[in-house]
Amino acid sequence: MKTHQSLLDISAPPQFFQDATTKPGIPEFQEMVLRHYETSGRGMAWRENTDPYWILVSEIMLQQTQVERVTVKFPGFIEAFPDFETLAMAPLPALLKVWQGMGYNRRAIALRKCAIRVTDEYGGKLPDDSEILATFPGIGHATASSIAVFAFNKPAVFIETNIRRVFIHSFFAGTETVNDGEILPLVERALYRKNPRIWYWALMDLGTVLKKTIGNPNRRSTHYTKQSPFEGSDRRIRGRILRLLVAGTGMVTEDIVQDLGEERERVGRILSALEEEGFIAKKEKRWKIAGAGS
Repeated sequence: MKTHQSLLDISAPPQFFQDATTKPGIPEFQEMVLRHYETSGRGMAWRENTDPYWILVSEIMLQQTQVERVTVKFPGFIEAFPDFETLAMAPLPALLKVWQGMGYNRRAIALRKCAIRVTDEYGGKLPDDSEILATFPGIGHATASSIAVFAFNKPAVFIETNIRRVFIHSFFAGTETVNDGEILPLVERALYRKNPRIWYWALMDLGTVLKKTIGNPNRRSTHYTKQSPFEGSDRRIRGRILRLLVAGTGMVTEDIVQDLGEERERVGRILSALEEEGFIAKKEKRWKIAGAGS
């Protein structure tokens, strides 16, 4: 994977990343990050094709799902909904069926809302301004910036978990707690403006390697939170309910309770929440995915 002409003769990853005992200068840091990407950068569908639609879909998918899972689900989603117009017109039951296995189903609805806005307000073309992108459903500052970088090669500044890991390991060795406010100026200074897209891919890939080889420096971040257990959580029950309803023609509450083996009060509360959020609707005592036929 050739990315940076001056690095073509370098084949070994830098020892620095195995034992960060001194802070590198910015040029040295850039060299080491790009060197690692030169030899070990990952190939992904949305890197081979940086069409703005592909980037939007992949970035929303990657918000709360591991790369390995997104790599599996992404092709099927693109096949079912190949562009903004198709996604904007997608019935919710069809959308959720394709989204199954990704979790955090709100993202699927947010994606469709984004597609509707792009087709209605922007002539089917995704804006390249991160401030505008941040006003889209399900897109905050970090995701808006990452879309601007990966879809349009804009030099935006943002932090995500892998980027944070690289900077904490590289510049904050021995520091017990690190705030993103301390990291962001370094991210801006280190930004490889000749090719922001490649630079951020390189940072993310290196962050993944660091987690596997030295542990997780992000534990020292003030923004670090350990994900709550999925088993037995409301989130898991929500997913199970949606899978039941996507697969069938509707179910009464008692049948859902029986299938799930959970307390009726808890299931009822989750059903009400899903209804309020627009996922499901109740007609003649039967719950269905919103927009599903009779």
